[in-house]
Amino acid sequence: MRVFLPDDSALDLSDGANGHDAAAAIGPGLAKAAVAIRAGGEMRDLALPLTDGARIEIITKKSGDDYLYVMRHSAAHAMAEAVQTVIPGTKFGFGPPIDDGFYYDFDLPRTVTEDDFPAIEAEINRIIKARAPFQRSVMSIPDAREYFSERDDPYKVDQIDELERQGEHEVSLYRQRDFVDLCRGPHLKDSGAIGAVKLLSVAGAYWRGDEKNPQLTRIYATAFGKRVELEEHLKRLEEARKRDHRRLGKQMELFYFDEAGPGFPFFLPKGMTVINGIKDAVRDELKAMNYSEIATPAVLSDHLWHQSGHYEHYKDNMYFTEIDDQGFAVKPMNCPGAILVYRSKRHSYRDLPLRLAEFGHVHRHELSGALHGLLRVRAFTQDDAHVFCRLDQVQAEVKAILDLVDRFYARFGFTDVKMNLSTRPDKATGSTQMWDEAEQALRQALGDRDYELKEGDGAFYGPKIDFDVTDSMGRSWQLGTVQLDFSMPERFDLSYITEDDVEERPVMIHRAILGSVERFFGILIEDTGGDFPFWLAPVQARVLPISDRHADYARKVADRLSEGDLRVEVDARSESVGKRIRDGELDKIPYLLVIGDREEENAQVSVRGRGGRDEGAIGVAELTERLTAEASA
Repeated sequence: MRVFLPDDSALDLSDGANGHDAAAAIGPGLAKAAVAIRAGGEMRDLALPLTDGARIEIITKKSGDDYLYVMRHSAAHAMAEAVQTVIPGTKFGFGPPIDDGFYYDFDLPRTVTEDDFPAIEAEINRIIKARAPFQRSVMSIPDAREYFSERDDPYKVDQIDELERQGEHEVSLYRQRDFVDLCRGPHLKDSGAIGAVKLLSVAGAYWRGDEKNPQLTRIYATAFGKRVELEEHLKRLEEARKRDHRRLGKQMELFYFDEAGPGFPFFLPKGMTVINGIKDAVRDELKAMNYSEIATPAVLSDHLWHQSGHYEHYKDNMYFTEIDDQGFAVKPMNCPGAILVYRSKRHSYRDLPLRLAEFGHVHRHELSGALHGLLRVRAFTQDDAHVFCRLDQVQAEVKAILDLVDRFYARFGFTDVKMNLSTRPDKATGSTQMWDEAEQALRQALGDRDYELKEGDGAFYGPKIDFDVTDSMGRSWQLGTVQLDFSMPERFDLSYITEDDVEERPVMIHRAILGSVERFFGILIEDTGGDFPFWLAPVQARVLPISDRHADYARKVADRLSEGDLRVEVDARSESVGKRIRDGELDKIPYLLVIGDREEENAQVSVRGRGGRDEGAIGVAELTERLTAEASA
């Protein structure tokens, strides 16, 4: 057989050759270093046979994320064995690698807490030192079902049943020492090649993500090739914990969650100041780009959601109700409402492009275990816009949106932006020709911009461009999207009158810049650590009178600054000035203004900026002018 290497060179092998053979044919050093092989884009065990004409890549410790995937997958098996040793009677769910680590779901005979971590980690280290080989074997479906049934492992039996329903006739197992797991692989040659492992946290997780199933215990962990890399990662995690938007949201009195509405955020006055600032920034752009703002109902007939296709694709995430014996649904998306607005009157070619924007409050059912502060909620606001245009206007509209993304994200400090073009998914509406035209239109609009192609990841109604930003801690977040839709105008029989006085179907562009206002807010909190840009800070300055006799002057200073549309408050508590300064720094107030006898006599304030920066005494009029200019920048 002949296979091809990453540099397009050919490698001739004997029929039936596997990954081991391919690595050995390239060189003995590579054969020794190989941990897995990527063949046809799929990560595979070295022992599996290759196919003629396959493109292959040998995975070694130098293979970055691919190596970490294999190593962490092996570490997950080592952790599972360790948990079984420390807590006999454990049953096993899934244990996959994930971004920055891995997890394993267990059905345990007792509760596990982080107090158990040292014993589990010690056992993992013993497994690593044992250099136990990862041995792959294959069983028929009936034999595997019998094997795991005898071991009283119902979740593995359930996995086997699912594989059989998918048409599989055999499964692969991996053994290290006495631990055997149902697994596709690949794995390292032995446990001694696992790097530095650290257990991180415990959480609950429903089996297969379904709240109707038993709740298991999920242990999160991570592993790196070198101890120093693990230590650097743990430092980043500690910094992320300090910036956790849930902690800062409570500390800064921005938002909270109540048990009366799990997954439904409550925004406090300071939080609404930031939310409104974000929305105002969006509205500034909308006004400049000739968008019209609309508002559509939160509850609409379920017939509408059948017609739009959302019922078919999202019904498990929707909330339903009845009014006068008629079915209704709480909207999970805003697009059908915008379509009804478009359809409420006749349009001519002169009306297009028609740009309709909406801060639409939507509701989607999320499993309780998936909820995560503002980053995963059950109710949120989308900064949606829907552009109805002619086919010849698509290029200009999409390009304008791409430019908008660049401007808007930069204003919030996000300058590292990556774009992904997602194409037709397996479950898609519309003809192949329609999809081909839509995908080509987006490619042309992207022009020479860098983007990654994500085959099969488009929305059910059309291809899309998604925008990923990298925050100050190097984490990537998917925010906005622009989606080209030929399908919904067809479903809802939308039209406009052409210059030749005939009806034509418009093209629909779905566009969001923030994605979710709430999620953007949470990301911004963590990116800035609560130190919002001055123009966005909920309290921009706090006045601190040294004693009671300075309180009247402090209020006059606050009133003067407020006349400049600045958000100012006075902290005249009986606490020491040092204590109030520390509290102001914890509250992330950009400017702390200290007032004593000298400041009052000279109509000044002593200014303390972020990070404890002492800016000295400044006249109140001068400071008002300076801060007003900074707020409008």
